Amino acid sequence: MKTDKTTPGHKQQKPLRLWPAIVIVALQWLIRFGLTAVTSSDLAMQVGILTGVAGGFILIIWWGFFSRARWFERLGAIGLMIAALFITAQFVDISIQTSNMGLMFIFFSVPVLSLAFVIWAVATRNLSNKIRRVTMVATILVATGFWVFLRTDGMDGSNHQELVWRWAKTSEERFLAQSNSKLKPVSPDSAAMAAKAEWPGFRGSNRDGMITAVQIATDWVKSPPVEMWRRSVGPGCSSFAIHGTLLFTQEQRGEYEMVTCYNLKTGEPVWSHGDSTRFWDSHAGAGPRATPTLSNGLVYTLGGTGILNVLDERDGRVIWSRNAASDADVKVLPWGFAGSPLVVGNRVIISLSGKLVGYDIATGKPAWFANDGGGSYSSPHLVTIAGVQQVLLMSKTGALSVEPEGGKPLWKYDWEMQDRILQPAVIGDGDLLIVGETQAIRRIKVTNDQGNWKAKEVWTSEKMKLNFNDFIIHKEFAYGFDGPSIACIDTRDGSRKWKGSPYRGFIVLLAEQDLILVLTEKGDLALVSATPGQFRELARIPAIKGKTWNHPVMVGDIVVVRNAQEMAAFRLPTL
Repeated sequence: MKTDKTTPGHKQQKPLRLWPAIVIVALQWLIRFGLTAVTSSDLAMQVGILTGVAGGFILIIWWGFFSRARWFERLGAIGLMIAALFITAQFVDISIQTSNMGLMFIFFSVPVLSLAFVIWAVATRNLSNKIRRVTMVATILVATGFWVFLRTDGMDGSNHQELVWRWAKTSEERFLAQSNSKLKPVSPDSAAMAAKAEWPGFRGSNRDGMITAVQIATDWVKSPPVEMWRRSVGPGCSSFAIHGTLLFTQEQRGEYEMVTCYNLKTGEPVWSHGDSTRFWDSHAGAGPRATPTLSNGLVYTLGGTGILNVLDERDGRVIWSRNAASDADVKVLPWGFAGSPLVVGNRVIISLSGKLVGYDIATGKPAWFANDGGGSYSSPHLVTIAGVQQVLLMSKTGALSVEPEGGKPLWKYDWEMQDRILQPAVIGDGDLLIVGETQAIRRIKVTNDQGNWKAKEVWTSEKMKLNFNDFIIHKEFAYGFDGPSIACIDTRDGSRKWKGSPYRGFIVLLAEQDLILVLTEKGDLALVSATPGQFRELARIPAIKGKTWNHPVMVGDIVVVRNAQEMAAFRLPTL
């Protein structure tokens, strides 16, 4: 088809200057998506996102001032792009509207629109003005409008969104449609139930992820772990608690937030308790975030919207229940209440948006409310410093310590940071490691001089920038994640000893064997040497499928893992 001919007496329109646009969009896509494909670092993710948006603005500058297009086309295209993006943003699914703090649509639609527009410009450069303009309008509308047909089922730690057809069934809906909820009560071993719980809650007995009294074989090619059972589960970020043959977790099932108990040996459901409430966010999805806590035959749970339950661990019978968020007069956090309950003496202590609350176990009534430290997704942490038992909480303002019986403040350490998630770690009497989330890790020294508590910085290191992945302490070294990659630092000075594979997962320590068991974000189980000399992966197997943001647990030679879709138990080979 021929182009429009120039009218006599009019200056001939120069062809579009296309090479800058091709270069801009090529660099935009190479950095936005190619960079994160070859490296999973947090910096690459941030650079990619910013480049994707910046590339769109640079393309607008090219089109508006350097493209040689007619001014009608220049202004019309820019105006239509802005209008189409604005209008589409009002109709996209709520998951896209709220993801990335409400910026997901811009982060992803701008590169797509940029690419589509440059392809249009190249493909129609020799066509008539009428066809070019009609197809330009169609290109802009399609490149922006198709987002209304999609939703995201969450993102991983590298901001890779799981985009699906908007009206496709979720994994939760498929689970509910196929679920066999028939309960199979068991008669727990009396001796085992009389003893303390083997894994009483979040990250084990001391919330430090440490496992003792087991020796496993590390050659998983010769002696691979044996799958005991596997079953679907409702969504949630909760981990497990274990007592005898009973396995406890939390999950979402439709409009009910569930506390569920399973048989550790078979995976069969034993009992369940439901509350008519539902928490959801666009990053982690639906379901409760906190892990059940076991103590003296009772199960303590905190739901995503702030419901505190105390249940009989044998049958799920309700002992008492409170709307803790109402008691503390706090609003639900953007990612839900995530702190796991802590039992100390006759108190169960919870964290609600940076505010510690102590409940009387016997009556279920609030016993005390501590000062509000600002937003927090961390769990209360029991430590003893200078012979004084105390509860620590990491929150927006820093570290806060209170005595457990009455909630009296003991000391605080100011280090402001948004959205704290991780636990502190004890490395000596009064020596603590605390985390500045994605920025740094810090060692502080806490002292008590006749009731005069002081906390001061010892060192700060940027060699381990943890996010939502907790770390462990072993023989004067800390093992955790620097961005997505597992790393080791010296607790004496914060220097890094090594940096390894980008697991972006959760870890437990087999202290007696100098081993770390990693549950990766992709659902693999890996064994890593917990020694400072060098990074060594000893074994690795696929365990569960899908994004995994739940801590693993291990009791004896049994490892139990889960995510928002399935859970499984494995028996590890022993020596």
